[in-house]
Amino acid sequence: MSAKFTEYKGLNLPTIASEMLQYWKNESIFEKSITSREGSQPYVFFEGPPSANGQPGIHHVMARAIKDIFCRYKTQKGFQVKRKAGWDTHGLPVELGTEKELGITKEDIGTKITVEEYNEACKRTVMRYTDLWNDLTEKMGYWVDMEDPYITYKPKYMETVWWLLKQIYDKDLLYKGYTIQPYSPKAGTGLSSHEVNQPGSYRDVTDTTIVAQFKTIEESLPDFLKGFGPIDIMAWTTTPWTLPSNTALTVGPKIDYVLVKTYNQYTHQPINVILGKPLVGKQFAGKFFAVESEEELANYTEGDKKIPYMVVAECKGTDLVGIRYEQLLPYALPYEDADKAFQVIPGDFVTTEDGTGIVHTAPTFGADDAKVAKDAGVPPMLVLDDAGNPVPLVDLQGRFVAQMGDMAGKYVKNEYYNEGEAPEKSVDVEIAILLKEQNKAFKVEKYVHSYPHCWRTDKPILYYPLDSWFIKVTKVKDRMFELNEEINWKPKATGEGRFGNWLKNANDWNLSRSRYWGIPLPIWRTEDKTEELIIGSVEELVAEVEKSIVAGLQTNNPFEGFVVGDMSEENYDKIDLHKNVVDNIVLVSPSGKPMKREADLIDVWFDSGAMPYAQWHYPFENKERIDKNEAFPADFIAEGVDQTRGWFYTLHAIGTLVFDKKAYKNVVSNGLVLDKNGQKMSKRLGNAVDPFDTLAEHGPDATRWYMISNANPWDNLKFDLDGITEVRRKFFGTLYNTYSFFALYANIDEFKYSEEEVPLAERPEIDRWILSELNSLIKNVDEAYADYEPTRAARMISDFVQENLSNWYVRLCRRRFWKGDYAQDKIAAYQTLYTCLETVAKLSAPIAPFFMDRLYKDLTQATQKESFESVHLADFPKYNESMIDADLESRMQKAQTVSSLVLSLRKKEMIKVRQPLLKVMIPVLDAKQKAEIEAVSDLIKAEVNVKEVELLDDASDILVKQIKPNFKALGPRFGKDMGMVSKAIQQLSQYQINEIDKKGEIELEISGKNTILTSADVEISSQDIEGWLVASDNGITVALDITISEELRNEGIARELVNRIQNIRKDSGFEVTDKVHITMESQEMIKRAVEQNLEYIKAETLTQTLDFAEGLAAGIELDIEDVKLKMEIKKI
Repeated sequence: MSAKFTEYKGLNLPTIASEMLQYWKNESIFEKSITSREGSQPYVFFEGPPSANGQPGIHHVMARAIKDIFCRYKTQKGFQVKRKAGWDTHGLPVELGTEKELGITKEDIGTKITVEEYNEACKRTVMRYTDLWNDLTEKMGYWVDMEDPYITYKPKYMETVWWLLKQIYDKDLLYKGYTIQPYSPKAGTGLSSHEVNQPGSYRDVTDTTIVAQFKTIEESLPDFLKGFGPIDIMAWTTTPWTLPSNTALTVGPKIDYVLVKTYNQYTHQPINVILGKPLVGKQFAGKFFAVESEEELANYTEGDKKIPYMVVAECKGTDLVGIRYEQLLPYALPYEDADKAFQVIPGDFVTTEDGTGIVHTAPTFGADDAKVAKDAGVPPMLVLDDAGNPVPLVDLQGRFVAQMGDMAGKYVKNEYYNEGEAPEKSVDVEIAILLKEQNKAFKVEKYVHSYPHCWRTDKPILYYPLDSWFIKVTKVKDRMFELNEEINWKPKATGEGRFGNWLKNANDWNLSRSRYWGIPLPIWRTEDKTEELIIGSVEELVAEVEKSIVAGLQTNNPFEGFVVGDMSEENYDKIDLHKNVVDNIVLVSPSGKPMKREADLIDVWFDSGAMPYAQWHYPFENKERIDKNEAFPADFIAEGVDQTRGWFYTLHAIGTLVFDKKAYKNVVSNGLVLDKNGQKMSKRLGNAVDPFDTLAEHGPDATRWYMISNANPWDNLKFDLDGITEVRRKFFGTLYNTYSFFALYANIDEFKYSEEEVPLAERPEIDRWILSELNSLIKNVDEAYADYEPTRAARMISDFVQENLSNWYVRLCRRRFWKGDYAQDKIAAYQTLYTCLETVAKLSAPIAPFFMDRLYKDLTQATQKESFESVHLADFPKYNESMIDADLESRMQKAQTVSSLVLSLRKKEMIKVRQPLLKVMIPVLDAKQKAEIEAVSDLIKAEVNVKEVELLDDASDILVKQIKPNFKALGPRFGKDMGMVSKAIQQLSQYQINEIDKKGEIELEISGKNTILTSADVEISSQDIEGWLVASDNGITVALDITISEELRNEGIARELVNRIQNIRKDSGFEVTDKVHITMESQEMIKRAVEQNLEYIKAETLTQTLDFAEGLAAGIELDIEDVKLKMEIKKI
């Protein structure tokens, strides 16, 4: 082992990361982090599985850093943290990618390519980028077991999913239903409600909308509407392609409706139209104007710019129910009960928020439409296909069927066409033109509205009648809501709001997917649907296959060679449970009939939600992991906020449905990683950041620290590479410099922490202060990690390192390290700084694992103070309450505040810190503040280079304070009264300003009311006085005397000389202990300053002799106070 502390010639974070990564591999550090905690309490973490058919992005670095932080932290806290990796291998992303690669569509599967060939292609593509993912995982320091991951396409995983479904089925929570569901024509499958509600699924689109005129049949009109001539009923739609499927018009029974006489704006023909009374103003806005007589109405001619209208009758919605009307677009009729179509029906869902207050009702394309139509006995628009099956007018690819005549074969949305093939006019536009020509369109206009899109194809969805299997989530949603109350959500608002509200209104889960690559639904049914069987294991299926073979229905056994009960991987590798295999299995029903498998696959989100159990092949193996809560529920999970409609939801649903338990206890819901301008990253926009380039250039530690410290995990992060550079410089650079300073002098003095610990009481106040701050930091950081708030932890550590440790402790103690004998004071300084560095390494290790491990090892290998091979095997620091001195921390905080204010004034006036100043005056608010500042006055004088600190009990004669309102604070409190409050603040006297500054609040009478204003409601500052500069912060005001006497100026020159000499020594390669002889060119002003401060200069620079010479030929040229001179330094 090295006897010295390792010294470096520069900070290279990427190199440190690669070296430490190799060390971890060589020494199996990750594995030891688990085995070293054997027998300890487990901390259960679930990995939300990524899909390896896509490449990782910079947002995955953020997501995986958050997961890694808490697993490392909990390991340090003594828990055993097993982290099993996983791969999500089924579903639309894989299928669509495979189809694109093969140059096929869903319709080609089973014709141009067999299902078996297609599934094999999916299996190949799904793991394509595994190496990239593994590489990123390693390079960013995410510890997860990649050697034994769960893979969702493996038979063992699929078997557990079947078992879970059987439990749900046996509880009578699985059923088949024919309903209107979200459907993605481009993906060729139905979608669940939680998929449609993924963030970003609803997008603003501009569509052609039509207010259509449905011509009533006169004999069906009620008496009060007869005698007006032909009457049309107006209905508005944002989906004109659904108008051919209209079979009813729905009115609100209690809504007021009116009959309006006017003219059609396109044909200019007179019309009588019915619409909701509250919407007359909206529909007749713009070019229409109201009149009160038939004569005014009749004055209209075609060329007029304005069109008159007049309300001639009024009624309730119930009065309109039963009116019949002519079919708007007579392409086809319903195949059954056509005589009951095309009538006005009632519906409670109708509103007058927009449109006409009358709903165009197409039961085949809307769930509400289907319900009201069914209740009223109105048929949906279904026609018979060539095989005699009833189908809608739009097929599963999103095209009009043959019965649509000249429209047949056209996609109902232009987005469904291949790129470059969409016609100029969409079917919506074609229908609008047709209705205009036929005097059936009252208004056609473009309309921006929110429309759902498929989460994987980015194409609009349709609502479509489908025969699907559903899970009765509505039966357990109250229990799901109760269990969610026990989960700690970060942020809390997501759990209570976004997720909680979703659970309250949860619909039944559409489980069916009309695809090929996924876990097949394990249900077999007879053709007449009277008998069905659900399979919950391979053992059950093998037994049923054998029965079927005996019955003569199944000719072969696809599981031949599989040994029931043998749980080895070799045994399970003999079988495949995918569609291409199980669809060929015919089972026998109890009555002897053949049973075929239901064709659908299972929603891939069910795969993901099953991972707590399927990753362990439960209940066939590892029963104790679930039953004895060894690996369930999760103590912690983390994924993107979009998973409230995905993995978070399905984990919670399955846990509740099958086990009546929550699946996780703590969840961090991550925000988005945006570009530096707040835009979503994408290759198309050219603003995507390559994670590998970022890690290679900046290193994983700085990248992780920047991401975590910049924004809370649940907030969106505006990712800026310049921010990583700043973190590297400010935090890692400062910590590196602090360690380098320590190592340099510790090696000179051969410090190895071998001496007895210097008692705290015998250490100087500055040591006691930094150790107090350190223990406060340990307590606060521990609490932040425990509360899943890594941003708070990172920021506190950064502040401690930069402000307290480096900028204050080390700077004020530098002399103790390089001056004096190796005695108790110096040993105390080394022990204190060592303790701080080692503790910071441990506290920061979860966020910056590579650098902190190097720092920890560099410290402990030299001292052998701890024997852990890695900081990640070490214990998390424990705070010592007896070392915390709140009064001392408060005093030092005052010193830091005063010093910061004085230094800011120096900077403002461009007076160097090396230039001594005479005095700083500080008004004190009370005896406690006075005592605290007095106690640190010597420290302040040394820090800001002033000769005197004068404390003023009453500064009213010297300093004039100014006050102004803090509008950001006042606005929320006082609203419209803020003006009066602001005026009252500006009228406060000096006495009142001092009172609020001293007490933190003041009571004022404003508009006859007593109002308490706090220091947060105002901003207090002090005016400069002649010869002085004034500044305030945190209730402290300082006044700095900026008059520089001759004596002060000479001392400033001497200090400047010391700095130049020290730099020359360093640049010349002198050791810090080398003594020197200096010869300076004689310049009167400089010589005078040197002579007055000679002993100081010699002591500071280890100079034995300092001489002046006229016209020095050799030496280094200096410029001090605009005086040029030469100086020569020789080592003695």
